Formats: sequence, structure tokens, C-alpha cells
Amino acid sequence: MTIAFDYTRSLGPVLGRFMAGLRDRRVLGARTSDGRVHVPPLEFDPVTHKPVTDLVEVSGAGTVVSWTWSPHPLEGQPLDRPFGWALIRLDGADTTMIHAVDAGAETRMRTGMRVRARWAADRTGHIRDLACFEPAGSSVGSSAGSSAGSAVGSSAGEAAGEPVRIMVTPIRLHYRHTTSDEEDHYLRALADGRLIGQRCPACRKVYVPPRVCPADGVAPGEVVAVSDRGTVTTFCVVNVPFAGQRLDPPYVVAQVLLDGADIPVPHLILGLDAAQVRMGMRVAAVWRDRAQWSATPENIAHFEPTGEPDAGYESYAEHL
Repeated sequence: MTIAFDYTRSLGPVLGRFMAGLRDRRVLGARTSDGRVHVPPLEFDPVTHKPVTDLVEVSGAGTVVSWTWSPHPLEGQPLDRPFGWALIRLDGADTTMIHAVDAGAETRMRTGMRVRARWAADRTGHIRDLACFEPAGSSVGSSAGSSAGSAVGSSAGEAAGEPVRIMVTPIRLHYRHTTSDEEDHYLRALADGRLIGQRCPACRKVYVPPRVCPADGVAPGEVVAVSDRGTVTTFCVVNVPFAGQRLDPPYVVAQVLLDGADIPVPHLILGLDAAQVRMGMRVAAVWRDRAQWSATPENIAHFEPTGEPDAGYESYAEHL
């Protein structure tokens, strides 16, 4: 299973200038009231708690203070081959920053080694503009080359260019989910075009998908067939676009209480204008083409109105 989204953040005046510096192959730090230079820069002085305004340029070269080796890089990490994660104190800085070191082999990594920045070929004002670090004097590197920086300790002034205002970072999380026996029965039924729940032996409520009863804390028992028709209990209208969105807003995500179930399931409501969706509306599942079925809830594409009269409020009042 994969959770994926683009994380978008507003950088503000300090980090915006820091990213603009990286775009220009320069590293900026923040000088605080105690005279220390922090890299990456702090937005607020830890002593006075006032906003930081004094940014200074430090070197793109520095010293490894501590490190660990990553023999099996993960998707999205700076390098696709074994590398070192290191705390690096850049020349002119009083603090360390964590970054990747392309040392080539674990035997080359050591505390105290000198490293220099390797810059990305295409820089846009993003943390990835600083591609990684490499051993100082190394011939290993990208076509973009390396730079040790200059003007250590000098004021950043306006030389860093227009501050970067927004930074987008893709987030991707892949994980394997182990199903319970109850989930296994539910998913296998979906692969056959059926919906099932299981009844709590204590309170007699039917849960879809099956689960341990949250009220009584007991495992579900009797398997119960439920309908692919139901009633909209509550819903929200999605009006805001976002990266990776499959539908153009506005559209509706609703809680649907399936006939025969005692807990609603979330799903899309399509087939009508979003403004016409309402509590109590009767809907039916729209199944995908059978050739596309698998053992997942995605076998149901969405729900659409049935044209039946709305259900009375008392029929779903306890399921809101």
C-alpha cells in the first residue's frame, strides 16, 4: 500500500533566503545574539526570542562531526547507492547540519574528514539543490561540480536573490499490511462482488468492514451479508484542489450506512451535482468492470443516487 502526497510549505523570510542561497550555490546561516552562526538558519533567536534578521554566508566545505552508514538506500533519499549520513559543521558555522556524504565506501567515512558540497545541476530554490557532500579533493561528483563557498562570515545582504516563498516536497510511504482473518473474509467477498460484515456477539451490531467491537472489545462472530445500497448519513464537499487529485472539485465524500450494517463506510458520491447531495439520500454502489476486480474496496468505483425517497432521520440518527 502507498500513501503519497506533495507536502507544500510556506518558507517565510529566513528559510526563503536560505533556499535562494542554495539556488545560487551559497550556504547561509543565521547569526544570533550570542554571536553563534546556525546552519540551517533559525527563524527566531533562542536567547531573545526575537525574529532573526542577520544572515551570513558560510563555506560549502566543512568537517564531519559524526556519521552513520546507509548500505541500502531507500526511495527518495539523496543517493541511490550506499552512502553516509553525517553531521557536518561547515566552515564559519557553529552548529552542524545533517546531510548525505557520497564517500564511495564505508571504509572512507571517518569522523574529522573534510567534505565539500556537491550542487545539483538544475537548482530551483529547494533543499535538494545541495545534492550531497563528497570528500574534499575527491574526483567523484556530478557534472554540476562542487564548491567550497566563499566570503565566510560575511553578510548575506541581497546577494542571494529573490527569496523563495514556497517549497514542495513529495512524500511517499510504502508499507505492507497484514490482514486479519476477518479482513481476509471481507476482501475475498469483495473479489466475488459481495459485501459482508460480521456481528458482534455481545451487542449484536454488524460491522463493515469486520473488526473487533469498539464498544464491547470482543472479536466479531456471525458473518452477515449486507446490501450494496445504503443511506448517506453525513458528508463533506471537497472544493479545494490538491496534487494527485483524481476528480475535479467540487465532489462529495460521504459516510454511507449500508442496509444491514450498523456502521457507515466512507465513499464517493457521484452522478449528481455536489450541491444536491443531502443527509438521508438513498444511494447504490457502482461496481467497476468485473475484469478490473481484485481483493480491494476499489472494486466499488463510487455510489450514485437510487431515486428512492430519502430515508427518515430516525433511521440513521444513531449512526452519525
